[in-house]
Amino acid sequence: MFSVTLKEIMDEFQLEELTGRKDFEEIEITSADVNRPGLQLAGYMEYFGTDRMQIIGKGETAYLMQLRESDRYRRLDNFFKCGFPCMVVARGLGVFPEMIEVGRKYNIPVLRTDDITSRFMSGVIRYLNVQLAPRTSMHGVLVEVYGEGILILGESGVGKSEIALELVKRGHRLVADDNVEIRKVSDRTLVGTAPDIIRHFIEIRGIGILDVKNLYGVGSVKMTENINLVIKLEPWNDKKIYDRLGLEDEFTEVLGLTVPCLTIPVSPGRNLAIIVEVAAMNNRQKKMGYNAAQALSERVLGNINKNNIYNNESGYMG
Repeated sequence: MFSVTLKEIMDEFQLEELTGRKDFEEIEITSADVNRPGLQLAGYMEYFGTDRMQIIGKGETAYLMQLRESDRYRRLDNFFKCGFPCMVVARGLGVFPEMIEVGRKYNIPVLRTDDITSRFMSGVIRYLNVQLAPRTSMHGVLVEVYGEGILILGESGVGKSEIALELVKRGHRLVADDNVEIRKVSDRTLVGTAPDIIRHFIEIRGIGILDVKNLYGVGSVKMTENINLVIKLEPWNDKKIYDRLGLEDEFTEVLGLTVPCLTIPVSPGRNLAIIVEVAAMNNRQKKMGYNAAQALSERVLGNINKNNIYNNESGYMG
């Protein structure tokens, strides 16, 4: 179970605190879901998730405003005593004194944002989905090539970092070298990033550590990238038969999701940076519905069928 502190959320979204509580680093959010407590303010508490952030906007505020002060306090008291991480008031709306009072009573922070309710909710959900996503680390390199996130894997010394450096020189972007943190942010999407301590650094044997951002500029690096293709590098094996047509797609599994995968043999003289570029462009074409190997296969079969028809019509039996 992963968590994110309320302090991190407050810093990310510039939230204003109204109850005077200070220990926000001790409040942990463990659910990516948020809740607008319309039913709860009306008194219906069934199926109420107390681990969710609570957000109120214009509708909830208008409902509370039409209540008498005593009724408003009672409704808020019944709601706050259930316990939840925090209450966020959107649109910069005024906060009822009764809400501040019960927030202090149950030690629940009341926060405020100037953002509109729906936009703030979508932003928080997107942020929490990333921060709380299942994750793993893999030894490899992650680069962005023509808009495709390419995860390059292989044994130490096979040349992953050298390929990444060559790709950066050719105008592409480095995301992570040596250690790639991968998060499953949805049922279809994997996002990779670098650990903070080694972000934008790359190791080249014989030279040492290089700061890619300082050497090639901020346009040469990227903080995160979706993983669209996995390329596995391995030393060339003369006894192994490598795929030469690409008619059958290969996949690998990462955090329970299948990702297109290629195995590329490494040998002296092969320009692997260009091969990775072509692999990225070919992967984009496949996602758009075009497969060059299948197109060639259909063309060959079409020519064979034409020749058979011609031979049958001419009576040639050769």
